[in-house]
Amino acid sequence: MNGITQNIVVLWFVFINIISSIFFIYDKNAAKSGNRRIPEKTLHLFEVFGGAFANLLLMYTLRHKNRKFSYFIWTWLFLFIWLGLLLIKF
Repeated sequence: MNGITQNIVVLWFVFINIISSIFFIYDKNAAKSGNRRIPEKTLHLFEVFGGAFANLLLMYTLRHKNRKFSYFIWTWLFLFIWLGLLLIKF
């Protein structure tokens, strides 16, 4: 990859992880207060687009969804896929 493409990729990951974090933190707060939650499919969609890094970090720092196997197994899977893709491209 050339320098411009790498910059775009880095900016994308910063953007998608910030957006993913906002949704994940909102879901945690909604769970505590009994408000309407973010569907897991939506959270996973952000992970598919690259937000798995932030969600995984927040999963353990906020202690949200870290004991739900059906959730965190997908998050780890998406993270490994992204790491593999990044290792191949860089």
